Amino acid sequence: MSKSDSSKKKIQAIRGMNDLLPDRSALWQYFEGKVQALTQRYGYAEIRTPIVEQTALFARSIGEVTDIVEKEMYTFEDRNGDSLTLRPEGTASCVRAAMEHGLLHNQTQRLWYQGPMFRHERPQKGRYRQFHQVGVEAFGLEGPDIDAEVILLSARLWRELGLSDHVTLELNSLGSSEARAAYRDKLVAYFEQHRDQLDEDSLRRLTSNPLRILDSKNPDMAPMLADAPKLMDHLDDASREHFEGLTALLQAAGIDYVINPRLVRGLDYYGRTVFEWTTTALGSQGTVCAGGRYDGLVEQLGGKPTPAVGFAMGIERLVLLLETLELVPDSALGELDLYVLPLDDVATTQAMLLAERIRSELPELRLQLHCGGGSFKSRIKKADKSGARLALLLGEDELEAGRATLKFLREEREQMSLDQGALIDILASMTASDERA
Repeated sequence: MSKSDSSKKKIQAIRGMNDLLPDRSALWQYFEGKVQALTQRYGYAEIRTPIVEQTALFARSIGEVTDIVEKEMYTFEDRNGDSLTLRPEGTASCVRAAMEHGLLHNQTQRLWYQGPMFRHERPQKGRYRQFHQVGVEAFGLEGPDIDAEVILLSARLWRELGLSDHVTLELNSLGSSEARAAYRDKLVAYFEQHRDQLDEDSLRRLTSNPLRILDSKNPDMAPMLADAPKLMDHLDDASREHFEGLTALLQAAGIDYVINPRLVRGLDYYGRTVFEWTTTALGSQGTVCAGGRYDGLVEQLGGKPTPAVGFAMGIERLVLLLETLELVPDSALGELDLYVLPLDDVATTQAMLLAERIRSELPELRLQLHCGGGSFKSRIKKADKSGARLALLLGEDELEAGRATLKFLREEREQMSLDQGALIDILASMTASDERA
């Protein structure tokens, strides 16, 4: 291909990194608005971190032998020769920022964040190379009560989105690092006895991260994995007591759960409580929210020992779930309420001033002003195409009489001629009645 030909070739988005177009952004705003309001009600403050961090942050926190670090990170050298990585998850960045700015010194913190993450994996429905997560992290609290709180927060989000009947809470405990090391030896011994049943991926993990074998989705290995030693049977006393405290709190709050002894999570920093919210409504893409305790991570990254717990949820997958189950209210779609339409150029100025007045006095009303002129027919066509429920027409006759014509674009109703002085009250009453309906 010649240079001139290549310069004319259309540039497209990178595979697995998608545009969010206007017809879908309102749905994302609906979900994000629910999260923002809920985290504020629980007393969590927002933190925003850079999307690029030093590679060592993720290698040290996530674990160098995890799939994320070995296969999926977007890592590059900058002009100074430093190794940088697009963040593949949010917890490590949140911990780094909290440590760097002294947020963890003799104090507790409840934080939340949202934003893009990056992993180089095979794109599929609900899973992309640039994806977006909401995360919640709590620092400085070591009891099971804070574990219960973050789970209750997520459970309340499901209720407010209408998802409670479509998700299941799965729990497990990974115990202390010492108990896990002892269990790891027993698990490796068991897998060695069944080496001929392990797939290639599991054989690779046998020496590097054997607990992750338990999370295998290979159906041929399911019977063998079901008989494997269970970590819950090898917990240290403190971890067992912590887990029993958590389940008691969840039972008191009426939160149903299933204990899943094979739930281990894919990141090295987890210990004690781990949990996932799963659904069967999206086929193989079953997990919509996951988290747990990571009491050793702050110390691992050079800080003082700090208990911590949190979760992350994928926005793409949850938006897909809401759409699949048809749980998106019409009010969340961001459709226009009113299209203000000057019928000729003479009415343009007055239409603009009237639109601004309506915006000032009815700030909740979604209003768009017609711009760009055009013939009468083309103006009416644009009003209809806007998707608005109502159109407010202003022409020479209306200006002389101090009135405006209200046209119903989505209903078979006679249009109304309104006095401009009473317009605000009429629009307010119509909007209120629509909201009640």
